Amino acid sequence: MIPYWRLSGFYFFHFGVLGIFLPYWSLYLKSLDFSAGAIGTLAALLVATKIVSPNLWGWVADHTGHRLTVIRVGVFLSAVAFSGALLTESYLGLAIVLIAFGFCWNAALPQIEATTMNHLQDRPHVYPKIRIWGSIGFILAVWVVGRALETQPLRLVPWMILGLTLLNAFLTLSLPGQPSQHEANAGGRLRDVLRRPEVIAVLVVCFLMQASHGPYYTFYSIYLEDTGYGVDRIGELWALGVMAEVVLFMFMHGLLKRYGLRILLIASLVLTALRWWLIGEFVDSLWILVLAQLLHAASFGLYHAVGIQLFHRYFTGRLQGRGQALYSSVSFGAGLAIGSWISGLTVGNR
Repeated sequence: MIPYWRLSGFYFFHFGVLGIFLPYWSLYLKSLDFSAGAIGTLAALLVATKIVSPNLWGWVADHTGHRLTVIRVGVFLSAVAFSGALLTESYLGLAIVLIAFGFCWNAALPQIEATTMNHLQDRPHVYPKIRIWGSIGFILAVWVVGRALETQPLRLVPWMILGLTLLNAFLTLSLPGQPSQHEANAGGRLRDVLRRPEVIAVLVVCFLMQASHGPYYTFYSIYLEDTGYGVDRIGELWALGVMAEVVLFMFMHGLLKRYGLRILLIASLVLTALRWWLIGEFVDSLWILVLAQLLHAASFGLYHAVGIQLFHRYFTGRLQGRGQALYSSVSFGAGLAIGSWISGLTVGNR
């Protein structure tokens, strides 16, 4: 039996944290008078931890078979690490906090993805129905925090992030214990899988896709604020994008059956390029920004649903944890870090 609500609960709180972090953390840093270059670098440091962290934790989970322990330890330590953001407002202090937080926080999600796919077994089409609760958590966090920040100071943002991280840490205690099957040869050797041309192609696509998201995740809120949009409108636009993602997840099973993974991945790339063009050229038009945010259904929802299943297909047996970790580190780690860093340099030099 699939532990639907317990797995969904993790996604709800995990992406709820992102629902505070992505729209409002950069605004918090701006309120501390950090430059665009500093904000971009701090964002890059956080996501750069995904290059190493998921692979290290994934190796531990696959070789010990204690995936659930890795999840719990990672989330609890991330809460401890982020508490440091309440004690410092210096660039160096926040850099240390974000590196420590990211190293621990990034341990959990790839292992939850592997655990979820293990529970689903021959029913991978159920994945979007579980993952959709992460999108719902993101939307609620964006909306609630956005409303709160209309009257409350931005210095509350770190407190809100820490509070939701702690809630997720305690929720991990209820997660189902299903240690990975510790089979010495199941899944083959990692280096053999990585030599396959189709795997190399997917890794390159994932890297470039998330590199294109670096400027968006780091500077979209600041971009809108500088254009004249208020905090409430900024939050609404972020939430709208994830609402579109929720709708897509509802129809994902039918799309997969009809079009297959390859066509859907190509479609997500084309629609993502369209989204960035619309945001860059028509920021003064709210309705075109609304259209661009609706394309989040493709740039993240469609891409991610396909990516998870591709890596589950290529990395089997004892390689599952490291496969999902590799997906996270190459795309949401290296790709996003490079995109964030370059965007910070570009904006800072304007």
